[in-house]
Amino acid sequence: MFVAGYLKVVLKRWWCVAIAVALAAGVAYVYCAAQTPQYATSLTFFVTTPNRGVSDAYQGNLFTQQRVKSYASLLVSDRLAAKIAGDPLIGLDAKQVRARITAAPVPDTVLLRAVVTDVNQARAERIAARVATDFKAMLESLETPAGSTDTPIKVEVISGPESQAGPVSPRPVRDIGVAVLVGLILGIALAIQLELLDSSVRDADHVQEITERSVIAHVPFDTSARREPLLVGEAGFSARAEALRGLRTNLQFLDVDDPPTAVVITSSLPGEGKSSTAANLGIVLAETGQRVLLIDGDLRRPSLAGYFDIEGAVGLTNVLAGQVSIDEVVQQWNSSLWILPSGIIPPNPSELLGSRQMADLLTAARAEFDMVIIDSPPLLSVTDAAILATRTDGVVYVSRSGRTTVAQMSAAIKAISAVDARLLGTVLNMEPRRQSSPYHYYQYPAEASAQPAPHTHEPALTGDRHRSRTNAG
Repeated sequence: MFVAGYLKVVLKRWWCVAIAVALAAGVAYVYCAAQTPQYATSLTFFVTTPNRGVSDAYQGNLFTQQRVKSYASLLVSDRLAAKIAGDPLIGLDAKQVRARITAAPVPDTVLLRAVVTDVNQARAERIAARVATDFKAMLESLETPAGSTDTPIKVEVISGPESQAGPVSPRPVRDIGVAVLVGLILGIALAIQLELLDSSVRDADHVQEITERSVIAHVPFDTSARREPLLVGEAGFSARAEALRGLRTNLQFLDVDDPPTAVVITSSLPGEGKSSTAANLGIVLAETGQRVLLIDGDLRRPSLAGYFDIEGAVGLTNVLAGQVSIDEVVQQWNSSLWILPSGIIPPNPSELLGSRQMADLLTAARAEFDMVIIDSPPLLSVTDAAILATRTDGVVYVSRSGRTTVAQMSAAIKAISAVDARLLGTVLNMEPRRQSSPYHYYQYPAEASAQPAPHTHEPALTGDRHRSRTNAG
């Protein structure tokens, strides 16, 4: 994956980065708010040895550099801490004093730096002043040989005690800034990791690789689809509507010598948009003047009656059971579109759809209508769609961009192949706008054309209008 690819992933999963940065900044803010401000006072010692010439100076310098490393430990020793703790103005015991002092030699020098940190700035300064005097006396005492008054070590304070103007901890600007940077790095890493673990189908090339068939429609994600699932009114001039018209055209040109006249619309699992695709394909086919029959073949979770706001209690199952004829229950929605709802939900949907009565119904429907569209259950849930596929000219498989996985799509294609049915093509549904941006060209004003008026005829069996459902299928 090149830099452009990583950038694309980060932009796609920007929410990972945003959440990681927000969490990191929030934790840093809470941490800073919970901390008691700490003040620091520092001082620097210069350690040397008396010498009488260049050679002595060189040897003395090497000796002192080695000794300075040990002196750093003496600065945080119990002996020095106990001596400082004896000051009644400090009010701490030796252990508490020792915890407030840190020391380290300046590399490759004979300098020794000590820092006293405390929540009370005045006390930090007091401890540092005592360190300056008591450490010098203690070190010279330790280095003076017994019976001698001359010490081989000379210690001088060359800097400090010097206090910083503000607290050294916490530093909100620095701490939160570092946290934001860490959160940014972790967010980018998380976004890339999620992309690598994502097995969903995302683009047309991916679909074609799995199905060995072209994507015959790219339907963009439309936030208004749940509110207005059917392509009527202003929705008929949306990018989604143009994508479905593209599907209509592609179906007509799949085989110019023998175009399909009966197709099954299905998907891998519920929620991928197969029912809305079937409903709207029927609408856009009817726009061309073709006589279209839309059959709700999902006898488990029917939804077309809810989409079109028609009576669905009597329909396909009643015809297959021999209770009524198809002419009695098919409902004309506009001048070119007829709908056959599911009817009552039966206990044996697969047996009904595979029956001779269903075959005879489809034969009669083909003779009377230019196109028959069947909305069927998902392929991976039940076998109904595979059964219907053997009685039609093929299957239009609907996948949801970014949700349908490679494994689900592969399993669905195998289910179609297992019954020797024909896969006409795939609809990549709810595709992000940035991937289907060419469709914005087709978003004409609503006055540009007219939709066929729905409900030009209402059969006697329709009865009272039922509620409108918006199940995406």
